[in-house]
Amino acid sequence: MIHVLLIFISTVQITKLQDLVNRSKMARCRGRFVCPVILYNGKHICRSSTLAGWGELYGRTGYNYIFSGGIDDTWGAESEPEVPEDDSASNGDSQLFDKVRGLDIKLLRYLSVRYICDLMVENKKVKFGLNVTSSEKVDKAQRYADFTLLSVPYPGCEFFKDYKDRDYTAEGLVFNWNQDFVDAPLTIPVCFTKNLNIDWSKYQSWDLVQQTQNYLKLLLHSINSDDESGLLVHCISGWDRTPLFVSLLRLSLWADGAVHASLEPAEILYLTIAYDWFLFGHMLPDRLSKGEEIFFFCFNFLKHIVSEKFSAMKKPRDRGSVTSLSSDFSLITEDVGGATCLTNDAVDLFSGQPLAASSWRKGHNSSPQTVLWNRPNPLQERLAHPLSQETKSSSSSSSNQSETGFTCAGSSPMLAAEYARSGSSLSMDYGSWQIVSGCGSIHDQLKDGFSLLFLFLSSCRQARLETVREVFLAAYSSTVGLKSSAPSPSGAISGLLEQFARGVGLRGTNRIV
Repeated sequence: MIHVLLIFISTVQITKLQDLVNRSKMARCRGRFVCPVILYNGKHICRSSTLAGWGELYGRTGYNYIFSGGIDDTWGAESEPEVPEDDSASNGDSQLFDKVRGLDIKLLRYLSVRYICDLMVENKKVKFGLNVTSSEKVDKAQRYADFTLLSVPYPGCEFFKDYKDRDYTAEGLVFNWNQDFVDAPLTIPVCFTKNLNIDWSKYQSWDLVQQTQNYLKLLLHSINSDDESGLLVHCISGWDRTPLFVSLLRLSLWADGAVHASLEPAEILYLTIAYDWFLFGHMLPDRLSKGEEIFFFCFNFLKHIVSEKFSAMKKPRDRGSVTSLSSDFSLITEDVGGATCLTNDAVDLFSGQPLAASSWRKGHNSSPQTVLWNRPNPLQERLAHPLSQETKSSSSSSSNQSETGFTCAGSSPMLAAEYARSGSSLSMDYGSWQIVSGCGSIHDQLKDGFSLLFLFLSSCRQARLETVREVFLAAYSSTVGLKSSAPSPSGAISGLLEQFARGVGLRGTNRIV
């Protein structure tokens, strides 16, 4: 039995991370420090709030000093920042910022973060005429110059009241960029703008769908353009726009099989709602009372990112290259005479029909992130009509199995390819089980099959995201409801989580609440 494993393990040491977090948390608004939330191909996707302004810095450091009895270990072994006693207030501010933001930068570098995505529509958040927050893009000392800053202004939660008032229709809903408080420009490095084939100069004319799609493409491109560097996403406080994009990133990568491979649709939904949204402070009752339904928009928006354009997988090359689709992928072929590799669930996936949550359960011996291809004979005849039977209804599962020849056997950040035929030797001859890595190859006759394989994997992605959206809509409508004139948000969170808890088996269906 042969196993090929590719495991991505974070090299972060917990004790050192805790120390850096404790010392750097004052650098950011509300003390919401840089926190790694997704590990993707060995890279950290992080979230936080924006940088704190001088008022919050002085206020929090003074508060902590007083209520700690004069013993505040926030700065660790380093000396505490001193409030200037002379008239050089600006010089004192600079010293304080050097210290706290220097610690923030240490944390970012420890997590190997290179890209910082700022979703604020303001350079600095202003309340009652005072700057209450700052941001990396307007740091006067250019402390964050070594990072790649992506200033991508995105409407705040207040804008999503218009989304609800338009009967939850995001198409045609355009943000008013001429408001007085909007002063943050869209700034993207040239290397990203030329690779994404998006006209970024027209961003102010995009509706909410186009804007969210293009920003998500940008984030996905940033985490795939560098093999070692991570990403930080933040807005102002980090509990509305930030969970929107972190959740979309998590679900998109899960649909590609890049993260959380063992989770079914109801389980990944429970994870992203409980962790990405509620644990990090999204105030759902308050947002519902104001009609600011950014939470609902996030999961309803999944229907707009089912395309392979949002996939983290690499497309096959047009020149007939027979390399793997990505570093986390394997291809296995099998003779027609061998045991069939299709199931009824796989046929449903290939036809693009949504599946019930139970159909995503994998057997004990399933190999995560493995695609089984039943070799047709002859190959050219099969590739000439790859989707001829895709939309036809079948009276028997065996008929579908012989005509499609594909199955989706799950997905994982861990690559696992298994040779299960005892007593047989692994061969590179066509017809045997074969493992294809980034530097491997197979018979030339398979080179055109990658396009078909990629198309199949795209259909898996679509079915997964559609299933997650359907589960969410069912739970949301039964607990929170849509367009309710008199909502009762107090039980919204508990009711919604209870629905998902039952779906993933954490609660019994007969439990009385």
